[in-house]
Amino acid sequence: MPGDQHAVQCQGANGVRRHGCVAQAHHQGGALHRQQGLQLRAHGPDRPLEKVRLPLPEGGEVNGEIAALGLAQAPEPDRAILVGVEWRDNAWPLDRSLDELERLAHTAGAQCVARLSQRLVKPYPKSFIGSGKVEELCGLVHRMDADVVIFDDDLTPSQQSYLEKAVGEPVKIIDRTALILDIFGLHAQTREGRLQVQLAQLQYLLPRLRGMWSHLAKEQTRGGIGSRFGQGESQLEVDRRLIRNKIAALRRELKQVEQRRDVQSKSRIESPAFRVALAGYTNAGKSTLLNRLTGSTVLSQDKLFATLDPTTRSYRLPGGRGMTITDTVGFIQKLPHGLVDAFKSTLSEVLGADLILKVVDASDEDYERQLEAVDRVLDGIGAGERLTLTVFNKIDLLDSVDRLSFRRRYPEAVLFSAQTGEGLDDLVDRIAREAAATDVLLSADIPYREGALITLVHEQGTLLHEEYLEDGVRIVVKLPARIAPRLERYRTE
Repeated sequence: MPGDQHAVQCQGANGVRRHGCVAQAHHQGGALHRQQGLQLRAHGPDRPLEKVRLPLPEGGEVNGEIAALGLAQAPEPDRAILVGVEWRDNAWPLDRSLDELERLAHTAGAQCVARLSQRLVKPYPKSFIGSGKVEELCGLVHRMDADVVIFDDDLTPSQQSYLEKAVGEPVKIIDRTALILDIFGLHAQTREGRLQVQLAQLQYLLPRLRGMWSHLAKEQTRGGIGSRFGQGESQLEVDRRLIRNKIAALRRELKQVEQRRDVQSKSRIESPAFRVALAGYTNAGKSTLLNRLTGSTVLSQDKLFATLDPTTRSYRLPGGRGMTITDTVGFIQKLPHGLVDAFKSTLSEVLGADLILKVVDASDEDYERQLEAVDRVLDGIGAGERLTLTVFNKIDLLDSVDRLSFRRRYPEAVLFSAQTGEGLDDLVDRIAREAAATDVLLSADIPYREGALITLVHEQGTLLHEEYLEDGVRIVVKLPARIAPRLERYRTE
């Protein structure tokens, strides 16, 4: 929380605590990143304590006093234990799901030191995992000197509270949703992105306030004579009310942002340009594809959820037709519903597209499951029936046998490498063909006074015939369906 003091401490496997500095943290990173942004600089042995001011994600800063130790020393990452459950109807193998959870933890700045798993038919209401596994987890936490335990499934507030008491302080218990929210909080750059993440974080936090203020239970108003002028609301009730008010305020702000986005989207919808949206599993290479296609420099990293905010770039197809291409937030299995709701305005960019490019990492052995996860999210936001084109990216990592297998299994898909540019011409050609498939063939006599309309026809249409008459231009042209109504009054049969 803003204004909290956090002692930057790291604990190695030998159990010795190494103290860095006590800092005033002012940022909105999650549980795993309270120590980020602190850097210990090398100084000579005779240098005194130095007051420093270091940047943190989202514009925050840290004030601290750094001891002149003579050697640079950075805070160690949180040591994490991953816990997964193998259900009868698992969509993903447990080991693959935990591999992905480990990548998420690494993106959040944690080091995974152990894994724990159990087969269950259904979760235990009290502890999620069995009592024997809880005891095993407690022992593992102490042996591995863990700082955080991350569950691959969602925990109820009561389950999280029980497990925290079982393992003891200061070890944190979080679930997959909390981890993803932590990453989103770090990577959100725009005002809209930060508002969306804050809303999802507070919605997640609200039911988990229960029991956090039990030591203040005596402050609750008691009934009876002389108690009607008591101390009023308990601290828990105050916090809940404050969070509800903040959620309401964030929704109002997002509503205003959505209205501005609707205006921008409306202008793009009315634009004659063909609209393309990139959708796919996180780290499938959507941003790299956007950069390769348009020559832009959008941030692209080999990290999960490196890009959260939608980015739109323009591109001109062969023949001169204009196109816009929008990079959107990546999807993932078990994507929290709160995030889907919070990012609905961002995901609306997909709904407004003429063509959705489903970008798939062909080098990932779980590409089929990832593609299914993307389809589920698209169905969930109402984009399941939109025109789509599957693009298998990263084919530079495949051998000739695998490439041939992809071509046989997915004859309508495009094989492409955003890293090397291989398959770029094929991708552009397929997009141009999809754009042309929606065109309308018409003939019209346009008067010379409609110069802007004549220019629009030349820029966005494919001219099949053009004849200059005394009072205008006679054309036969294939035009995008959105432009055709503008020529209706000049149309000839």
